[in-house]
Amino acid sequence: MRTRILVVDDHQIVRDGLKSSLDHETGMDVVAETGDGETAVRLARQLLPDVVLMDISLGDVSGIDATRRIANECPSTKIIALSMHPRAIFITEMLQAGASGYILKESAFSSVVKAIVEVRSGGRFLCPRSAGLLAGAYAQSTKSPALDVLNDKERDVLKLLAEGKSSKEIGMFMRLSTKTIDYHRRRIMEKLNVSSIAELVKIAIREGLTPLEV
Repeated sequence: MRTRILVVDDHQIVRDGLKSSLDHETGMDVVAETGDGETAVRLARQLLPDVVLMDISLGDVSGIDATRRIANECPSTKIIALSMHPRAIFITEMLQAGASGYILKESAFSSVVKAIVEVRSGGRFLCPRSAGLLAGAYAQSTKSPALDVLNDKERDVLKLLAEGKSSKEIGMFMRLSTKTIDYHRRRIMEKLNVSSIAELVKIAIREGLTPLEV
């Protein structure tokens, strides 16, 4: 039984490399590839691939949001995160969104093949460094993280705010009104007991919600 794969990454050279390598693997076919999250959701809905390789850093809709939507709309499709971010928070958010695997882009291509085989059979796969990061974060979690007071939508808004996006831009990304985004921003500030965007950015970076290089 052949495994049908959708490749999602905002770098054409990465997509080309994955497609070329995967098409040479026995029993694996790349049926489509795209560089944006919205198209990824549409292609997943149309093609119902067995596996989606999902970059978490996309330009329009985040890989986390796209993963959540595909997992909800296409429950038989397995999703494997591809990421350059060695941070436990990203691993956790992708798994919570519905991903069955997480691979850092520094990993060997053989890890991608192993992950596809594993998730296709109903299992989960974390590359060794990701597994270590997750285990380390769990071992250090003697108290609830500061961001646990936020719901998923508030965390998404905080991440985008920390990346310097305006309420209007965030509203466009999340398909919500600017007024709704402003409401979420006020709620986030109340919950985290801060009074400025600068303080929100510091918290987002400290908790690993967004990288320092934003």
